[in-house]
Amino acid sequence: MISLRAVVVFFALTLAWLSGPSAGIAAPVTSKCLAVAQNFRGALPVAYKSAALQNNQVRLTFAGHSTFLIESPQGVRIATDYAGWHGPGPLPDVVTMNHAHETHYTEFPDPGIKHVLKGWNPEGGWAEHNLSVGDVYIRNVPTNIRTWEAVGVTEKFGNSIFIFELSGLCIGHLGHLHHELTAQQLGQIGQLDVVLVPVDGTWTLDHPGMLKVLKALRARIVIPMHFFGSLDSFLSELGKDFTVRRSATQSVILSPATMPLNPEVLILQGF
Repeated sequence: MISLRAVVVFFALTLAWLSGPSAGIAAPVTSKCLAVAQNFRGALPVAYKSAALQNNQVRLTFAGHSTFLIESPQGVRIATDYAGWHGPGPLPDVVTMNHAHETHYTEFPDPGIKHVLKGWNPEGGWAEHNLSVGDVYIRNVPTNIRTWEAVGVTEKFGNSIFIFELSGLCIGHLGHLHHELTAQQLGQIGQLDVVLVPVDGTWTLDHPGMLKVLKALRARIVIPMHFFGSLDSFLSELGKDFTVRRSATQSVILSPATMPLNPEVLILQGF
């Protein structure tokens, strides 16, 4: 019997293909998280190490603000919302950036970085990324942002939700999200295992709106970022839908085999 969720995902994907400006983004044939996840998945917190990862593992390190360092078993290193700082270790192979303000991007990335992915298109329209690097596949879903120069003015496609697929996991970074997600955008994102979410409640989407986004995404692990002193307020509004776990370290080893059965919020050190 086909589940209601499978039907919802099917129609969302169909809508994403047929309608709206961002529907022109090609559906990547290599994406795994566009299908509904069926396996148990999980996380095991550890301190940051440079030791090799197993084939089904991902190391995620919180470098602060909205920057995370993502490391794959083949040694691919990715820094999110890169503004010049990428966390511990060598230079990343890939950096992603968003156009909210200068703490989320830099016009002068280190020339040694092989792939610099902007979440906006400087020439207008939306940015589109479908990149495979080693054992990692990276794509994006554009969203809008408010402009700080003029109240009430929207910058179309100024932000991107970047999605990283590796080791059987789908990790989504919401960037500087300013609005709830449409059915089209949810269909383009697919089923995430881990979502990295801004929780300041002011500069990005407010807490009630962000909770709606999290419930719609249904990721098993939610990792807060972009705090500005509002973490406790965010946690107080979670209700009984999420278990909260605080890590003693900046890093976590993620694996499909040990994903929690019920959604949890994992707070990493480093903020």
